Amino acid sequence: MGNDDLEATWTYHNGTKHSSQSLRTNPHSLDWENQPLPFKIYSALEPVPLPRSFSPSGVVALSAIAALAAHPQGECVPDLQTVAQILHFSAGITKRRTSPGGEIFFRAAACTGALYHIDLYLVCGDLPGLRAGVYHFGPHDFALRPLRVGDYRGILVQASGGAPAVASAPAVIICTGTYWRNAWKYQARTYRHCFWDTGTIVANLLAVAAVHTVPAHVAAGFVDTAVNRLLDLETEREVTLTLVPLGRAPSMPPVPSPEVTPLALATVPLSKTEVDYPAIRVMHAASSLTDEDGVKAWRGALPRVVPPQPAGRLFPLRPRTTTSCPSTPLRRSSCAGVDATFRAYANHLGATLHAT
Repeated sequence: MGNDDLEATWTYHNGTKHSSQSLRTNPHSLDWENQPLPFKIYSALEPVPLPRSFSPSGVVALSAIAALAAHPQGECVPDLQTVAQILHFSAGITKRRTSPGGEIFFRAAACTGALYHIDLYLVCGDLPGLRAGVYHFGPHDFALRPLRVGDYRGILVQASGGAPAVASAPAVIICTGTYWRNAWKYQARTYRHCFWDTGTIVANLLAVAAVHTVPAHVAAGFVDTAVNRLLDLETEREVTLTLVPLGRAPSMPPVPSPEVTPLALATVPLSKTEVDYPAIRVMHAASSLTDEDGVKAWRGALPRVVPPQPAGRLFPLRPRTTTSCPSTPLRRSSCAGVDATFRAYANHLGATLHAT
């Protein structure tokens, strides 16, 4: 089945868009006593600590972004140190501050409302320093927690309709969204934010992978129920948003994978109570893919678009030279990794336009 129900999409869009009237009349207010935790914490799983010592990349952020399309050839299996750096600079805690209201966590990628509702999971075969399994990344203590032991990559190969990048990946990072952590403030608009905030994380992830010459791709089409089941998500509250296969293995992962059974793992409650916004679940159901054939069709050839002929006055573009671009290295300082460079470049470009 496809996910092309445009009527459902327009219903959600029109029902959650801002207007002058909605901004003035919305009675919603923030219940600070019920603010959700910014982390998903598995209370009964033993952590696998990640290495914390990172050497400077020495790579200019713009160069890392430009290198995203230049995937190295041949076998590439990331080790635990590389995986740790990718996770840290994608969704890790880069700074902590104490305020009268409690501890404030600064993260590598920006998020709407600083609510950090996107979680990362890792599904991998045996990697140098890490055995095959399904893991959850905990930014709060910078550790992985094993949900399943064994090589489950075959589940992702099937769910993605045999996507080549997934089929050859030694590891796959999965982004999920927990509705309530963002809906506490933004209500039903949260489904929009799921993909905005995943995008900021994935932008960082791709850039850091490029620095380490690890091939990385984005696989946005997959059988939703299969991946959600693998991660044992409570799909009324949290769902898979995208897959990011990392590296390149010499052979296909094993198929079939071990049996996927329910886990029912205990997690720390996010808050005292949660408010359900059915419009989110309806929109996600309408946009989900339900079988491999549907995924393959969705991933088919893009429609051919004939651009209109230019009209009016044309303004030639003069690309900037490497020496005239900001030289900010790929790191997290006062701004979020790649975002900092984009901001510096935009400010530089704005000043140039203003001066001319």
